Amino acid sequence: MSDIPLFSERLSRRAFLGASALGAASVALSACSTTDVAPPPVAAPPSDPAFGDTASMYAARVDEGYQLPAIPVAELDPKFVRQIVSDPTGEKPGTIVVDVSEHFLYLVRDGGKAIRYGVSLGKAGFGWTGSAVVQARKKWPVWTPPPEMIQRRPELAKYKDGMPPGPQSPLGARALYLFRDGKDTMYRLHGTPEWDSIGKNASSGCVRFMNQDIIDLYSRVNGVAPVFVRPNLSAAGKISAVSNRTAEPIDAGVPRDAEMLK
Repeated sequence: MSDIPLFSERLSRRAFLGASALGAASVALSACSTTDVAPPPVAAPPSDPAFGDTASMYAARVDEGYQLPAIPVAELDPKFVRQIVSDPTGEKPGTIVVDVSEHFLYLVRDGGKAIRYGVSLGKAGFGWTGSAVVQARKKWPVWTPPPEMIQRRPELAKYKDGMPPGPQSPLGARALYLFRDGKDTMYRLHGTPEWDSIGKNASSGCVRFMNQDIIDLYSRVNGVAPVFVRPNLSAAGKISAVSNRTAEPIDAGVPRDAEMLK
């Protein structure tokens, strides 16, 4: 009987030491798990809803009552697909820069980014560089060939009073009209049904887009926007981009019902 208290004391001591050891191990394990837990993931910046997979961006659609056909994306050079890129221009947000050497047009955004579009530019004898501003815009504009164009191409005389808007119109789904010193330069940023001309020198001096792309750009230019057309994006190209206007007019002027931007 006299050994029972001693046994109890030893048992209590063992229990205490065991509990202490378990507690220490638990603390150590807790410390390790706290150290090794990965930080919560950083939320990705919100994506632009206008950008998705290529097929969706260039799918057939009805726009303002007109049926736009799909662009055969399998035949597109991927570099001419609309995309968000790091801004290579150094211009302020809202500025439009055309890189003639690469057939790209950039719309500068915040955060060092830009939207890049593939474009078609002036064919031999109709190239141009310089600066202007987007002063007016029009959805599905009527195309009226100027007298100079009709003289050169008599078959266009039937459109002397205007070609109704539609998917086959040379101005496409949208037109942005470029001015300088308050006067129409006769240059436009516009859509084209000739999607396969993108990346080439094929226009009369204006800047052509796939219709789905000019619709996107039009939606983003809601006020007067500066436009720089440069031979390339090098420092020398920026300096040398003085006004060099050799394009012929693509239309007879800004439509009366065009929206004038402020």
